[in-house]
Amino acid sequence: MEAPKGFLATLWNFICFLPYFFGLLLLGTIKGIVFCPLICLIITIGNSSIILGLLPFHGYWTCYSIVRTKLLGPFLKLFICVFLPVVLILWVVVGIVGSSIGGVLYGFLSPIFATFDAVGKGKTNVFVHCFYDGTLSSISGSFTVVRDFYDVCFHSYVSLMEDLRQKGPPNGKYYEIRFLYLPPALITSVLGFIVDFPVISLIALCKSPYMLFKGWRRLFQDLLGREGPFLETICVPFAGLAILLWPLATVGAVLGSMVSSIFLGAYAGVIVYQESSFWFGICYIIASLSIYDEYSNDVLDMPEGSCFARPKYRQNLKEPISNAGSLSESDSLKPHPPARMDSLTNTRIDLKPLELLEGLFKECQRHGEKMVSERLITSKDIEEAKLTKGSRVIGIGLPAYCLLQTLLRSVNNNRSGILLSDNTEITATNRPKDTFFDWFLNPFLILKEQIKSENLSEEEEDYLGKLVLLCGDPERLKISKIGSPPESDRKQAELDAIARRLQGITKSVSRYPTFRRHFKNLVNILSEDLAKKSNGGTQPIRRSKSALAMIFSNKSFNRNTSNMSDQELQSTIARDIEIA
Repeated sequence: MEAPKGFLATLWNFICFLPYFFGLLLLGTIKGIVFCPLICLIITIGNSSIILGLLPFHGYWTCYSIVRTKLLGPFLKLFICVFLPVVLILWVVVGIVGSSIGGVLYGFLSPIFATFDAVGKGKTNVFVHCFYDGTLSSISGSFTVVRDFYDVCFHSYVSLMEDLRQKGPPNGKYYEIRFLYLPPALITSVLGFIVDFPVISLIALCKSPYMLFKGWRRLFQDLLGREGPFLETICVPFAGLAILLWPLATVGAVLGSMVSSIFLGAYAGVIVYQESSFWFGICYIIASLSIYDEYSNDVLDMPEGSCFARPKYRQNLKEPISNAGSLSESDSLKPHPPARMDSLTNTRIDLKPLELLEGLFKECQRHGEKMVSERLITSKDIEEAKLTKGSRVIGIGLPAYCLLQTLLRSVNNNRSGILLSDNTEITATNRPKDTFFDWFLNPFLILKEQIKSENLSEEEEDYLGKLVLLCGDPERLKISKIGSPPESDRKQAELDAIARRLQGITKSVSRYPTFRRHFKNLVNILSEDLAKKSNGGTQPIRRSKSALAMIFSNKSFNRNTSNMSDQELQSTIARDIEIA
């Protein structure tokens, strides 16, 4: 559907759109009001129970990990253990209050967004879906939130503490408290809070009207011209909702600035401690006002610069490094101005971290089923994966192997970005804009360049894959029959280093909130496949293209599931059940 041309056509399209928009908004708001108390109750009670239930374990295991680590000195360990109860109390308060606020927001907004999404392109029975979508799905989603929260509080926490115990001190010197600089650091932190909180709050309040009216002006211009968020038909309801909720976004930005000013000012104590200078702390307090002022000017597209001074607050102040890091040499990952698309046939693909994680487990399922049939993954691995500690082969090795195949695919196709299995390439224009994602993307790109420089043969690629999958287990490496180690000891050491680094990155990815839930589903699928093969099946079980696979196939990262009708989806699921 092309955007209407001409003022009258645009105006008529806008007038016809308003009744549908307000009708959907009213219906979604009613559903939000009805289901919000129940959803908020589920999330608040569930998360609060997890926080309070795991509190003794968190206290004990944190003290144990701190005492056993070699990264910290004895006085710093004592200091942390003494003040740990204060941290735990703050964790309880912040966790319960945050769960309540998050439950209210999720319970109210989830039905509204589901109502708008019910009229998306390709949906059938739109009238029924407008009333049904966002009801039971929001309730089940609240239980999923609680489950993911538990995985983070238990499994991700245990993984972090394990790394803390195993990590050695850098350069052979552990971190220790320098008592001489503690009093000036505390004094500077208090001064930073006293100065930054009122001044930054005043700056944010003064700039909030500009943010409000400029945002409204830009959104209305895009609405009338069908540009920006209003370009795609399916995005129009959400973009229209953004106009109504823009004042709330402005208020949230002001409150966020006020809260961040506390930490921004208190960071002056860290400067004093790191630089061993009280004067540098005072300079930072003044410079932090300029830093915030310039940052807010950039966000609001206001004139550059600041009226505040910006004195030097570091002895050796490094130049700011772009988040792209090593991406700067790659043309496809350089930031380019987004090109305007004039139709749905040339839509830019926007990738989301959660979609990429789900796509990763789709690849894990595909490679895992193959490795089960080849006996590379055994029943012992699956049984260990069901335990609390988990299996390194399935929990770390298999996802790392899938990521390695993605890197090898990118290298062999001479792509500057990351080439996924559906021929989607992650570039600067479609990669997730979350800073959290950059922590993982940049190391992958560096690894890709290292693999490219190795110029691996097919045998060496197979050996590296085996090394990554089996996590360097010498016994398993001897039994397996994939690839052979390189003759050069130097190259073998380089491949070992690449494998260890890829496994380390995968271990960090495994702490992502939804990872554990997808991991359990993967283990169940592999366990079922292994059980069927162990029962004497002569023919390998071939799974049909399930609903999940269809969602993440050729358009897997478009989230364009609306093109599949409800009847097609139900028939696909029924076919999978019959095969299983």
